[in-house]
Amino acid sequence: MILVAADIQNSGTVLAWKLMCAENPGLAAIEQGIRLVEANETDWSVGRGGYPNAQGEVELDAGVMDGRNRASGAVAGLHGYLHPVSVAYEVMQRLPHVLLVGAGAAQFAEEVGAEKADLLTDTMRENLIKWQKSVGLNQPSTDLIGAVHRGMDPQHTGGTTVYLAQDSQGDIAVATSTSGWAWKYPGRVGDTPIAGAGFFADNRYGAAACTGRGEMAIRSGLARLTVALMQMGRTVEEAVSEALKDVFYLGDKRGEIHLYAIDTRGNHDVACIGPVRPAGNEHYYFVARDGDPEPGRQYPRHIDE
Repeated sequence: MILVAADIQNSGTVLAWKLMCAENPGLAAIEQGIRLVEANETDWSVGRGGYPNAQGEVELDAGVMDGRNRASGAVAGLHGYLHPVSVAYEVMQRLPHVLLVGAGAAQFAEEVGAEKADLLTDTMRENLIKWQKSVGLNQPSTDLIGAVHRGMDPQHTGGTTVYLAQDSQGDIAVATSTSGWAWKYPGRVGDTPIAGAGFFADNRYGAAACTGRGEMAIRSGLARLTVALMQMGRTVEEAVSEALKDVFYLGDKRGEIHLYAIDTRGNHDVACIGPVRPAGNEHYYFVARDGDPEPGRQYPRHIDE
């Protein structure tokens, strides 16, 4: 078994690993782990307390994939519901579709009895007001397009929660959840709910998921590319390196991307491209393998162009 998680505050990894060690299916276990992240108001990258868009609406994205048959469910631009990962899981189980967006996603969430919530916290509302003033959005004539460009913060264009797992039965799964780019243009959707871009899982080869600048992951089909490279015989480290180096072809050096991957033999790799973070502000992730009492912290490799 193995669990690899991009979970900024380590909110749900202990629970997910405990469930996996009790021989629960990996996808069910990581869904439960991510639910704790979504409910953590101090994690500003996902769920309640997550970054809103430029007009103050918190829009949530999530996706899941079952490596046994690549069944998938996802939601994008979901308003007013606490656990988008669970809504995505229900999409996979209940509908002949993969992705629901906006009002349709909310209608489905209500129909399946998903938990409602006010997602914009007082702290984030204060941050929003400060940001709007800094880019001039308190002026009626300010154009939203310009404000989004002026207020873009490379450190806050990503922050997705991703969990990858291979359970006691050997089944591989991946799940993702995010509130997206801080102060994004309303309706923006990144790679998080896009199967093949932000996440991908296949029992035969492995799984991959991305955090960071989602537009770049979409343009390169990053998660699917990584698993395809393992399918062609690359080791997990070789696949991650080659997939990330392909992103350099896009010519967009703003922001950063972290790529997480596991293979069928319990190996994993995490690497990143983009600016090197200063000491004390390094990106980290959590991993647990057979015999580990709980997930431990590790740091990704940095790949230069």
